[in-house]
Amino acid sequence: MFSKNLKYYRLKNRMTKKELAEKANISAMAITNYENGTRRPSMDILNSLADVLNIHVSDFLAVRNEKIVYSHGEFRKTSSLSAGQQEYIRESVEEYFSRFMTAVEVLGGDVLPGAPRSHIIPLSDDAEKNGENLRRHLGFSVNGPVEDLIGKLENHGILIYECNPENNSFSGMNGFVDGRPYIVLNPEMSPERIRSTAAHELAHLMFVWPENMEEKNAEQMATAVSGAFLFPKEDAVRELGVHRSAITNDMLSVAKEYGISMMMLVKRAELCGIITPSAAKKFYIKASKAGWRTAEPSRIKKEESTLFQQLVYRAVNENEISIQRGAELLNTSYESVLRMNGTVEVEPCL
Repeated sequence: MFSKNLKYYRLKNRMTKKELAEKANISAMAITNYENGTRRPSMDILNSLADVLNIHVSDFLAVRNEKIVYSHGEFRKTSSLSAGQQEYIRESVEEYFSRFMTAVEVLGGDVLPGAPRSHIIPLSDDAEKNGENLRRHLGFSVNGPVEDLIGKLENHGILIYECNPENNSFSGMNGFVDGRPYIVLNPEMSPERIRSTAAHELAHLMFVWPENMEEKNAEQMATAVSGAFLFPKEDAVRELGVHRSAITNDMLSVAKEYGISMMMLVKRAELCGIITPSAAKKFYIKASKAGWRTAEPSRIKKEESTLFQQLVYRAVNENEISIQRGAELLNTSYESVLRMNGTVEVEPCL
């Protein structure tokens, strides 16, 4: 689908229609017509557009799955993302899941696990209860660390996509692909923030949110649910004790165990009454001076989405698609897919 691909690559290159038109020596109206699908460019113009966007002409001709129905979540009104960046994220989501769903169709739709029902959990004023209910809804234990959250969400039928619009203010968004929930995450965030953002977006997807709830209040509640989901109060008391007079180094190991930042752990400890507001404030001041509000040192390994790769490699190994087609779907090299298509070398035990 040339029109969608042109728009995607234009936005990926952070160009307006006018900027692309000027560099390709055509009119901005022509770009509009091409992206609307009302006109098709000549081969000369196609080559010119490809040169400007630093892609191959064949990239314009990549087939999109036009049967997919998308329902994208709204960006926050306070978002610092430009209209173009927001548009790019949406277009990037559609480009990615077009490739993703191609692999699913090749293998058969039943390769994806059933997704949990969305917008079904009643929202209460108690964030702790909401966090517990979210765990129950997903079939997780109500206590203990949630290890490999990204992998668990994919195994529960929730699709994950990593998108970097080169704007540090973007953390994540959510929506639906053919009725199946998806979460978009910025891979440039710390592993801890990726986990907390995934839980935040999960809350937006799974709870019934009042239509008249102000955006600010909804975001605050989603953040509170995320904290209670990742580090329940019962766990906080068991791990940290009933009362602490200071923030001590042993708390770092607890943050690592639960895959959360120290900023979140201290906030949770404060909300659970384990530390006093004054002790929390002293920590926040020191953390701010150290730059932890934006770049706290990470203590855990990054969790990654692997489902799409697994589907494509399986399709290649089962000879449902060629190695070249697998590379095209994954936007990677032929050699990398070829390596994954090899047999496992089993070495004798010593």
